[in-house]
Amino acid sequence: MGLWYLLGTWACCAGLGLVILALTLTLGYGLYIRHIHAKYDHIPGPPRDSFFLGHSPTLLRETGGERNIHDKFLEWAEQYGPVCRINGLHVVYLLVTCPEATREILMSPKYPKDRFVYKKLFGLFGTRFMGNGLVTATNHEQWYRQRRIVDPAFSSLYLRGLMGTFNERAENLMDELTKFADCKKEAKMLQLVNRLTLDVITKVAFGMDLDLVKNSDSPLPRAIEMCLKGIVPYLRDVFFQLNPKNRPFIQEVREACQLLRSTGEACISSRRTAVQNGDNVPKDILTQIIKSAGQEEDITKEDEDNMLDNFVTFFIAGQETTANQIGFCIMELARHPDIMDKVQKEVDAVIGMKQQISYDDLGELTYLSQVLKETLRLYATAPGTSRELVEDMTIAGLHVPGGVICMFDSYVCGRMDKFFEDPLRFDPDRFHPDAPKPYYTYYPFSLGPRACLGQKFAQMEAKVVMAKLLQRFEFSLVPGQSFDILDTGTLRPKSGVVCSVTHRENHKM
Repeated sequence: MGLWYLLGTWACCAGLGLVILALTLTLGYGLYIRHIHAKYDHIPGPPRDSFFLGHSPTLLRETGGERNIHDKFLEWAEQYGPVCRINGLHVVYLLVTCPEATREILMSPKYPKDRFVYKKLFGLFGTRFMGNGLVTATNHEQWYRQRRIVDPAFSSLYLRGLMGTFNERAENLMDELTKFADCKKEAKMLQLVNRLTLDVITKVAFGMDLDLVKNSDSPLPRAIEMCLKGIVPYLRDVFFQLNPKNRPFIQEVREACQLLRSTGEACISSRRTAVQNGDNVPKDILTQIIKSAGQEEDITKEDEDNMLDNFVTFFIAGQETTANQIGFCIMELARHPDIMDKVQKEVDAVIGMKQQISYDDLGELTYLSQVLKETLRLYATAPGTSRELVEDMTIAGLHVPGGVICMFDSYVCGRMDKFFEDPLRFDPDRFHPDAPKPYYTYYPFSLGPRACLGQKFAQMEAKVVMAKLLQRFEFSLVPGQSFDILDTGTLRPKSGVVCSVTHRENHKM
């Protein structure tokens, strides 16, 4: 009896202790949040949904409703000004659309990438994903070491040598579209260009011949799609993993990450052995990276892991955003026959009937360049980046204490009428060579030392694909599609750009 009494007393005391501990932690957390509010509440921003959660419920509703969260950011930026405060639990983000601050922060290496977002992309749901690769490394020295190894693979001289592959792989897409035109069958353009851009990056980067435009059996496109789908809830919903209903999805994302990394590991190992044996190897990006890494004095296990991280990064970033840009470009040209006619005339004048587009031809396609730039203004496929403000700063006349995260969103800036007149109108002449250049309000590939390494590669590829498409075909959107944007971390056309495709009368091959 006495033992049970003592045990019961101990249990009551333990339970009371846990309650007191929980109350103490809650009170302490609440006081810390109040301190954060006091520190940053002088900065304009929308009313918080709650004291503890800040604006998180609104952001989760936007994400859960499959809406483009960047439209909400645009609404807030227009209402609250060039520095807009967004609260999430104890973390404060500032949406910055001030061009001067954008220049100051993004162009300088002293402002590190946002550790919360980029460090989370180390893995997805417990499985290593992008690790500490070029996109996710927040330490400047760690990033710079990798950049020095990778840079030679993206030199202008090397990129010129890729024109043969760009042409060859784009011809595969043209062959496939010829079948659609001959059979009068509707073409899911976004799906086709996704397979094309993945085909290109796997060939020119890793020497892999997947022929994805014709071969739909490869598991790699599905793996990339699952990883991208996993990023959004993983970053934005802290409770996502707690819901048992999400376990099958989470497991599929983990398996997709493992597939990409195991594919990369096998590819790197095989190529390194071939290089060491003096075998004849492709002069692709992987060979360049392995040879450059071999010139480093002390290659560590961390360098080896980072090489695999960058394999995954190139797989994701090297095809998804370019494919989405081409998809949006096709969509807008189909909606604007006058612009399509003008760019087709330029393609006819520069390229004529020839199949092989040269590097010099790309430089002559001035209006097509304007079309592609305008596409990225309206549809920044990789819409934003973020930096940590390490010290106090004045932005647009507001004192901003250090320790806060600043978000920069090219999608938001590109749709603000104070930067671009009639911003929702698709007008390639905004980027005419004689037009005034946007002042730090257009940065679809980011800016400064951490700008996208592959931006020239991506634009060369997009130009080749669009030039061949415009040279050979007329295309029109199948009625009934929406022009909505799907936010999956990157932005893509929600309806997939389903088109009717016909041969151009004077360009039947």
